[in-house]
Amino acid sequence: MSRSPVMLISGDEALVAEALRQAVNEALGDEDRAFALEELSEESYRIHGELDLAPLVDAAQTPPMLTGMRVVVARNVGRFGRADEVEGLIRYLEAPLDTTTLILVWEKGVNPVQQRLAAVPKTLTEAIAAAGGEVLKCSVGRGRDADQWVADQIAHAEVDLDGRAKAMIIERIGEDRTRVIGLLATLAGVFGSGHEVGAADVAPYLGDAGGVTPWDLTDAIDSGDIPAAISRLHRTMGAGERHPLGVLAALHGHYARLLRLDGAGLTDEKSAAAALGIKPYPAKKALATGRRLGSDRIAKAIRLLGDADLDLRGRSAWPPELVAEVLVARLASLSRR
Repeated sequence: MSRSPVMLISGDEALVAEALRQAVNEALGDEDRAFALEELSEESYRIHGELDLAPLVDAAQTPPMLTGMRVVVARNVGRFGRADEVEGLIRYLEAPLDTTTLILVWEKGVNPVQQRLAAVPKTLTEAIAAAGGEVLKCSVGRGRDADQWVADQIAHAEVDLDGRAKAMIIERIGEDRTRVIGLLATLAGVFGSGHEVGAADVAPYLGDAGGVTPWDLTDAIDSGDIPAAISRLHRTMGAGERHPLGVLAALHGHYARLLRLDGAGLTDEKSAAAALGIKPYPAKKALATGRRLGSDRIAKAIRLLGDADLDLRGRSAWPPELVAEVLVARLASLSRR
């Protein structure tokens, strides 16, 4: 079976993450992930303090060992927005190694936080096309297209949602449509693939458990009030009615908004609302919070969320509730500085 030698993924953050997951799984097939997969981040490209794509090219040119092929995932490639910065990568794509599948993720750098994400250089997209690769732009679209996208995600969910559960998700998800990806992943993680899930099962993950909405929790975190944040976390988890993975999904959505606004140059709630696809009032709050935190603390929050995700998925021996408590306390402490 022929494989694409290269794929470039860009677009909405939540959609990019899901597209990347699918692309990696498809590229790996039955290969052993431990031997076949290599992941590079921004720090991988840092040579003597300077950023350079040479380590990426070296990784792509490395033959496989103990496996039939390699998948190389390159994150934060959006750091290299000028044509001259991707010349080495373009030269590699003129004759890509047939045992390597290269997946490029066009996203901002995080250390320090990249203020603006440049467009993909035309020379790079042309080289990808010439190599027989694919450029994937992830977007939910607008209007009816966006509504249909949400319906498609729900229809292909790993869990078996009944009619009332589907209707509840569509009603509550609002204009922040990419939330549905994290929600469905959380439901699959909590209940298991193929499990029948009803409206009562879904409701706690949409913000109603314990009478606490997602913004009640994030408001307490953003104010730096650690005791209030922990109290609302406990009410949100509601004696086990809401799994910490659901809390993590909500918090990730909150900080993903701040990251998207950071450095975008938006000064009013109307333009922020348009950029985020949400209503003006929550966009106004996000703008204010992002300005108060600043780029470095937003990046720190994203790293804390990533660590908590790994801990909740088995890296740590801590109980999930303790992982969530520590995360919320650390996030709230960022707002106190």
